[in-house]
Amino acid sequence: MPINITMPALSPTMEEGNLAKWLVKEGDKVAPGDVIAEIETDKATMEVEAVDEGTVAKLVVPAGTEGVKVNAVIAILAGEGEDAGAAAKAEAPKAEAPKPEPAKEAPKAAAAAPTPAKAEAAPVANGHAGGDRVFASPLARRIAREAGVDVSAVTGTGPHGRVVKADIDAAIAGGAKAAPAAKAPAVAPAPAAAAPAAKPMSDDQVLKLFEEGSYELIPHDNMRKTIARRLVEAKSTIPHFYLTIDCELDALLALRSQINATAPMRKTDKGEVPAYKLSVNDMIIKAMAMALKAVPDANVSWTEGAMVRHKHADVGVAVSIPGGLITPIIRHADEKTLSVISNEMKDLASRARSRKLKPEEYQGGTTAVSNLGMFGIKDFAAVINPPHATILAVGAGEERAVVKNGEIKIATVMSVTLSTDHRAVDGALGAELIGAFKRLVENPMGMLV
Repeated sequence: MPINITMPALSPTMEEGNLAKWLVKEGDKVAPGDVIAEIETDKATMEVEAVDEGTVAKLVVPAGTEGVKVNAVIAILAGEGEDAGAAAKAEAPKAEAPKPEPAKEAPKAAAAAPTPAKAEAAPVANGHAGGDRVFASPLARRIAREAGVDVSAVTGTGPHGRVVKADIDAAIAGGAKAAPAAKAPAVAPAPAAAAPAAKPMSDDQVLKLFEEGSYELIPHDNMRKTIARRLVEAKSTIPHFYLTIDCELDALLALRSQINATAPMRKTDKGEVPAYKLSVNDMIIKAMAMALKAVPDANVSWTEGAMVRHKHADVGVAVSIPGGLITPIIRHADEKTLSVISNEMKDLASRARSRKLKPEEYQGGTTAVSNLGMFGIKDFAAVINPPHATILAVGAGEERAVVKNGEIKIATVMSVTLSTDHRAVDGALGAELIGAFKRLVENPMGMLV
């Protein structure tokens, strides 16, 4: 039986992607685990592995195609003993047929998001298609593996019985009843679909305000669309409030210089180099993580049903990349040494700029840090990135006049602003968190014990 290869969901929020490159051609034989294509999501370029064995009968979607919807057929495999040419001819019309249906169903299902999922599941009569073969998306397999779930025991609701993320979520939750709740976060951006209603003017109305020929139109790429959608979601659903405090940096800068000066040397292809070189931002990450551990009630995420209190402090760090930004995450930052955080951050930032991060390296986290101090920005307020309840905006360290014991002294001072989700963190709790951060920055030896 011909096997459809569909556009995988490489992250929980992915709706479409660009098929950047095919790494196989028609007639090639593939086995599970073989890398067959490169897919560009909004923030990364990911390799796609085959999950079935067979011969590539047809590449349905050409390399370079943009905006390919998740679960759309992108290629066809001929199974063992099948004629590849016949498989391509027999299956190609079927691959095209389902495409108009979701478009027709979408308006009817606008009031009930689960309906399209049931419609997709209809062709599957008895769970997994193909007998012993288990169809599952790479994302579903990864989540199942991490949760210890046997994929073969899960009934797939994706095209041709493929197990998708929602199926694994339902299995982890303990039953099909949990499936709608698991899908809720994925559907949550739907309110952002209402964003056009909040726009005061349409595109045409905006363009009419400018003289023809005085501008050029630059189409939005997937990253910019995603950033816009998530910012609208954040500002329209999260009640932000802001707390600003000044931190003296002199002790931290002195400790940083001492640590860097005593760093051991290691051999590389370019000769001997220091094993690490701490930045101020590395120490800010550590201080924020330790502050969250000191104030655990602020290390939370809001859901309608419960408060999610995290056991670890996973700190996302905003990194500017061409066309937008991304927040790679330092996991368990509260438990890591400054040197480990520094080297890990350098690696994550480098791969972020080349769009080589894996989704699990930039999704999730319990808070975030955004530092614009290197641009001379004194202070600013950052937008919270769901599911975080806080984000710390860091300004430049600069010499200022401060009063100490009735005398004016010069100190290096940095202003930081904590943006907080008022549903999860009240004013006094937010003040306690930013106060714990200030104490660690001004007494940085506490980060070494």
